[in-house]
Amino acid sequence: MMSNMIMTQMMWVAAGGFSGAIARYAVSRAISSRFPSMRIPYGTLTVNVLGCFLIGLLWGQAPAQGAALLLGTGFLGAFTTFSTLKLECDALYREGRARSAWLYIGLSYILGLLLAAAGYAL
Repeated sequence: MMSNMIMTQMMWVAAGGFSGAIARYAVSRAISSRFPSMRIPYGTLTVNVLGCFLIGLLWGQAPAQGAALLLGTGFLGAFTTFSTLKLECDALYREGRARSAWLYIGLSYILGLLLAAAGYAL
């Protein structure tokens, strides 16, 4: 049997994950419709680098365990999407757009690291 503490922690993660997934869908869709360029997937790029900034900001505040589970593991874990990044990079490469795939990877990782550090520093 799971303890009440573990169940409570799982509920924090689930609530954050539910909200984060919905937010990712909404933000990604809004960005993609506003910038429908086929060069790189701007919707996914936006949620991933924004999520990097927000996780840095959160961790820089040394949150309590409940807040870390709700906002970090749950919300931001579902808001950002490493698997979609990889799938979209593969699709670009298979379509013969290797330069776009490398640009997307480079922007995702470099901006992600820089924005996570900036968020942490704030």
